[in-house]
Amino acid sequence: MPTYEYECSKCGRFEVFQRISEDPLSACPTCGGSVKRLIGGSAGIIFKGSGFHTTDYRSSEYKRKAKEESSSAEGKKTEAASVGKAS
Repeated sequence: MPTYEYECSKCGRFEVFQRISEDPLSACPTCGGSVKRLIGGSAGIIFKGSGFHTTDYRSSEYKRKAKEESSSAEGKKTEAASVGKAS
C-alpha cells in the first residue's frame, strides 16, 4: 500500500497509508484543517546482482570496453603512486 504525504494548513506535514483507488484526503485527521497531497520523491530502488537486465544482458562489446577502462584506471593509480614515492 502506498504512503502519501499531505500538508495540513494548521499542523504541518503527515503521512498516510492509502490504497491507490482511494480518494485523496480533504481534511486533516488530527485537527480537521484543509490538506493538500504533496508530490513525493520516489524511493531510490537499486537492483544489484545477477538476474537483472542491465547486468545480465550487456553486449560483449560493452563488457570489453568496461574492462579496458577499469584496467587503464588501475594502471594510472599505480603509476601515480610510484611517481609519488620517487620524489
